[in-house]
Amino acid sequence: MTNKVKQDWKTLIVNTGLTMLQEGLTVGTWGNVSARDPETNLIYITPSGMDYQKIQADDIVVLDSSMRIIDGDRFPSVEKALHVKVYNARPDVNAVIHTHPLYSSVLGVNRMDLPGISEDFVQIVGDKMICSEYALPGTIELAQNVVNGLGERNGVLLPNHGTVVIGKDMPTALTTCHVVEKTAHIFIMAKSIGAPSLISMEDIQAMQEMARNNYGRPKD
Repeated sequence: MTNKVKQDWKTLIVNTGLTMLQEGLTVGTWGNVSARDPETNLIYITPSGMDYQKIQADDIVVLDSSMRIIDGDRFPSVEKALHVKVYNARPDVNAVIHTHPLYSSVLGVNRMDLPGISEDFVQIVGDKMICSEYALPGTIELAQNVVNGLGERNGVLLPNHGTVVIGKDMPTALTTCHVVEKTAHIFIMAKSIGAPSLISMEDIQAMQEMARNNYGRPKD
């Protein structure tokens, strides 16, 4: 193990995989999780095809920004290119979670975007969540489609597949996963009884500004 590799980052990936499974964000061995250590730029990612309940810290694979394996004896996730391409495109991102949740996957099957219908969603995801172009799992094409679909937003729907959510750190990314899934559920239910009202771009920008500069800050 290179001295740049940190055991606590491996543990973070293990714990996040368990949380993702236990909180219904995926099933079986599907989905994948990674985190980038901003001090070393190393990427910690789940191994391919392993049960989240069996993954140990030593199973986590460490990559560099060129997808070279720095540490680990397992094969990294088949979506490793997706994770690395996101980090290379978005220096503000240090966590990527690819999930297979129920309601946002419904939108992906219908090739529908998820619009800004709730305040928490527009604050932390963006004005909407685009459904990207389709590509086969594990391909460079899929990885590029994810980067294109994200743009400056913090989530993207994958048609007939699942979702990808990103964050400045792992707690932020996990919270965003839940907000996306809740918003997708609300959107589907709202469409079943009427026409969902969207938040104006002016109000979205105001709430994003508030979230960046005021929310959660201690009193001066």
